[in-house]
Amino acid sequence: MAISLLHESLMYSMYFAPRGKKRLLLLGHQIAQRYLSPLDKLVGFVGDAGAGKSLLIKGMFPGLELTSDDEGVNVRPLPLLDQDNQNKFFSPHTYHIDVRFESAFTQMHVLADAVKQAIKEEKRVIIEHFELIYPFLEMNAEILIGIGEEVIVTRPSIFGPQPKDISDIVVKSLKYRKMAHTAEDLTSMVLEKEFGIPRCEEHSDVQHGFVLEFNEKPLIDIQALEDSVKKYIEEKMDVCYLDDKHISIGSGFNHVCTGPRIHVKNTEEIENFQLVKDFKYDPLTKVYSLIGLIGPKVRVDLKNIEEINGLKNIQF
Repeated sequence: MAISLLHESLMYSMYFAPRGKKRLLLLGHQIAQRYLSPLDKLVGFVGDAGAGKSLLIKGMFPGLELTSDDEGVNVRPLPLLDQDNQNKFFSPHTYHIDVRFESAFTQMHVLADAVKQAIKEEKRVIIEHFELIYPFLEMNAEILIGIGEEVIVTRPSIFGPQPKDISDIVVKSLKYRKMAHTAEDLTSMVLEKEFGIPRCEEHSDVQHGFVLEFNEKPLIDIQALEDSVKKYIEEKMDVCYLDDKHISIGSGFNHVCTGPRIHVKNTEEIENFQLVKDFKYDPLTKVYSLIGLIGPKVRVDLKNIEEINGLKNIQF
């Protein structure tokens, strides 16, 4: 139910999908403030495994206990399927369900009936992999969020968009986000180990790439930095999750990372890595940006850098 002109007039909004935990949580919080209505009863999320859906949900709904996430199963029996046995006075106001996970144990029409029952009783249901249950629900989400390389926020109407349309976009683009994240961490690792530059804490985003920001311009040879990173890529090293704050690269490198699940599995999956061969200075923020790009092979320098995020490059 739209309760403001913003909700009523919204076609869609699109954001870069952050790669670190803190920025994902903060983006989730901002999305909830801008687009979520307290009257929304059906909230859908679409996106492939490892995209960061759970973190986005935690940012939007602080304190919500997810029934399952990347760490494992948190709540059993599934509260959504246990509505008839719950004390109505103490029953949850908000239910969470990961449809892809739960469909391994429960038939889809049973899950759909449970969702309908909760909505009928004025409860809110948050559904991951909403596109899978949509054909059985015969109703669209009141707010639908897709996460891949980008985060797409929309409030569907009877005219769409359909969950599968959003899913097709974000599932296809997720690989670029993973490539960019691994390339970013490789670049940070090389800067620290070979150039003596401490780990960069400030990050920004660019389509099919990453941005490292510095308060002072580092005196380094960017071509030499690019060549060193490419050597690691060509060595085809495995990239593995260690814990919530670390990844391992190859056999001997552990690296601090706050988004350890959003990576390619092997460095050879990084396509066409390149660094812009000079630092871009922003006179407003007074920072120097080191820009790395992956994906489609396009020659980029400071002369055409402002075209990277141009509207003509947005693909739907």
